[in-house]
Amino acid sequence: MDILFQSDILFLILIMVITAIPAGFAAGLFGIGGGLITVPILFYIFGAAGIDPEYLMHLAVGTSFGIIIPTSIVSVLTHYQHNAVDFGVVKGYGVFVIIGVILGTILAAGLKTKPLILFFTIIVYILAFYLLFIKEKESDLSIEMGLPAKIISGIITGFVSAPMGIGGAVMNVPILKFFGYPINKAIGSAAAIGFIIALFGTIGFLLSGNYLNANLPLSIGFLNIPAFLIFFPITAFMARLGAKASHRINKKKMTKYFGLFLIVIGTKFLYEYFNL
Repeated sequence: MDILFQSDILFLILIMVITAIPAGFAAGLFGIGGGLITVPILFYIFGAAGIDPEYLMHLAVGTSFGIIIPTSIVSVLTHYQHNAVDFGVVKGYGVFVIIGVILGTILAAGLKTKPLILFFTIIVYILAFYLLFIKEKESDLSIEMGLPAKIISGIITGFVSAPMGIGGAVMNVPILKFFGYPINKAIGSAAAIGFIIALFGTIGFLLSGNYLNANLPLSIGFLNIPAFLIFFPITAFMARLGAKASHRINKKKMTKYFGLFLIVIGTKFLYEYFNL
């Protein structure tokens, strides 16, 4: 029985390690946090480990946010070395993202999952087709993102990202691209914004987990320590490789690749919607 139990634990650890590799690489390549990959896997792993079903999603999301913090730091630093992070927009945009994250975290427990997934899927498909069919201009575009756009986009991306455990780049990259950012700078800046979302999302789920007295094994609030310790060294390492790779790919191709990536994500969530 002990041998069987140990083999089950080793199997779950192996799944985490295998998942962390593409999650980290995608995080650096596309400026995402990796939560689109890690949340479903963590949900499965925590379920197999016998975690209270009432808090399964909370723990998966909170742990995902914790993993995104170091992963996004490595991604941002690598993109910054290539002059692909606009900290000006991060500052002006980030404050509204924080508001959205706080609201999304507070309301996460009461939100209906199915309508939220459908809303997210529709938005992702719209953004994907925008990137796939946008006509690139050879000359540099003027970057104009006014205060109203920052307020609306920031709050929405923060609010939607919080209950899903994602860094928000699936929305922020196309948004920044729309306002004139070249694809590489949009990805780098979105990674920096993703760090803000992850930081405040982690704090929110740590506090809410303690407030609800979840008392989940090997966890602080809704952050599972073993999963965090297994994931983050791998995702952080792979994020650096992914970020470097993004600057070796032609900008036009990179835009299309991100569009195709969003099609895959949208299809995945549409499948989840019809199976809830």
